[in-house]
Amino acid sequence: MAPMKRLIRLPVLLTLLSICWLLSWPPAADARLPGMLRGDDGTISMSALPPEARNVLAAIRRGGPFPYAKDGTVFGNRERLLPRRPRGYYTEYTVRTPGVGGRGARRIIVGGKPPESGEYWYSDDHYQSFRRIRE
Repeated sequence: MAPMKRLIRLPVLLTLLSICWLLSWPPAADARLPGMLRGDDGTISMSALPPEARNVLAAIRRGGPFPYAKDGTVFGNRERLLPRRPRGYYTEYTVRTPGVGGRGARRIIVGGKPPESGEYWYSDDHYQSFRRIRE
């Protein structure tokens, strides 16, 4: 009878381990390093940005105009991938994606008061990751 009890306990144990693993995936945003993307150093140069992103940066520095109503609104950093700052510190701007209707997935996030802050972040995957823009 003892071997049978062990056989019954094994599936229960495996099920519990599977549930624990599932509950821990994906890792908490705080466990990720801010600004890291695909194993690089977490930055992107201006020259590596798509031309549409460079146009948006120029518009931010000019103070507009911006084509989307959400441009210049508060970015909440709910993903906690950018450094923690008080609410209202970050603002978001849409980077047009050719061939995609609507706003698409690309954004520039500005920290502080644009245009003088100099803290710009780029996301090409709708806030899944960010790279700080090097001037």
